[in-house]
Amino acid sequence: MGLTPTSPAATPNTGETLLELPDNRLLIDLCGPHDRHLARIEQALGVHILRRGNLLAVVGPAEAQAEAAQVLRALYARLEQGKPVGLPEVEAALRMGVEPDVPGPTPAEQLEMFAAGPIELRTRKKTVEPRTEAQKDYVRNLFAHELAFGIGPAGTGKTYLAVAVGVTLLIGGHVDKIILSRPAVEAGERLGFLPGDMKEKVDPYMQPLYDALNDFLPAKQMQKLMEEKRIEIAPLAFMRGRTLSNAFVVLDEAQNATTMQMKMFLTRLGEGSRMVVTGDRTQVDLPRGVASGLTDAERILDGVPGISFSYFTASDVVRHKLVARIIQAWDREDEATQARAAAAGDGGGPPMRDNWRRGRDV
Repeated sequence: MGLTPTSPAATPNTGETLLELPDNRLLIDLCGPHDRHLARIEQALGVHILRRGNLLAVVGPAEAQAEAAQVLRALYARLEQGKPVGLPEVEAALRMGVEPDVPGPTPAEQLEMFAAGPIELRTRKKTVEPRTEAQKDYVRNLFAHELAFGIGPAGTGKTYLAVAVGVTLLIGGHVDKIILSRPAVEAGERLGFLPGDMKEKVDPYMQPLYDALNDFLPAKQMQKLMEEKRIEIAPLAFMRGRTLSNAFVVLDEAQNATTMQMKMFLTRLGEGSRMVVTGDRTQVDLPRGVASGLTDAERILDGVPGISFSYFTASDVVRHKLVARIIQAWDREDEATQARAAAAGDGGGPPMRDNWRRGRDV
């Protein structure tokens, strides 16, 4: 299943090595603008590279031919995995003698790579790197656990990084589809009747998920994947009755799911799937008196093996610097309110942000 790269075949000929490259689009990317990539390989290795339809002929000394063919295969396999190839990648292949690529690393292999060096998520449009230690731990948990929670204030990259991991696993062939969901709950206001069909009614609630996907996938490819149902964006209510197998599933704004909705969602997990739940406990938009399913899930699932909890604070905010200051100001107000309530004798209830920094991995 998924995207399995096929290494171009090399056929030795008298004085030349032939490489057959079946995908013309990838061949164009391999050659570069005005064949610039080929020219750089020729210059570095002292060979000539000729284009003949979907064939590349490498002419030169036998040892240089073999090295050039190896570089071309590695770069072509990289393109098959959806990774970019530019002059920096050509230079790296020339310097390091890259072996031909294989399908994208498994989550366990990816985790090993993270342990050995910087964390990078390569998507079709950009490379994403966690910017804080909490984000790095969160991404590691997404690869290491089949169910992971990301809890913290707005702007800390909870959903963005989850979608980036999902796209990485999809283009690496490790999942068949991405499913993104969130509760269709208004943020403190009543919008009333919305015109249009069902999709037009729910799309405004789902727009943040579309925005994240647009950062990682070209528009045409994203549209095609959605038409093929390999990417689905749906309200939480539409998840009932489904079994989500071989999928990467994200529940965003989980603080607005009720306890029953949360149980329903978590029990959709099928074979070969990974699930991520993100939310901010301070931005609950449920009616007064309705318990947040995210808070209940934290309490009920505490200590369950195979589930990770990652917590963020204002120091992990990667949006505008004012966002962190705003969150810190609200934190101070929460603490002052708690202190006044405690002084008045009613205990003030549990603090809202008591364990955001205490990451749990069970």
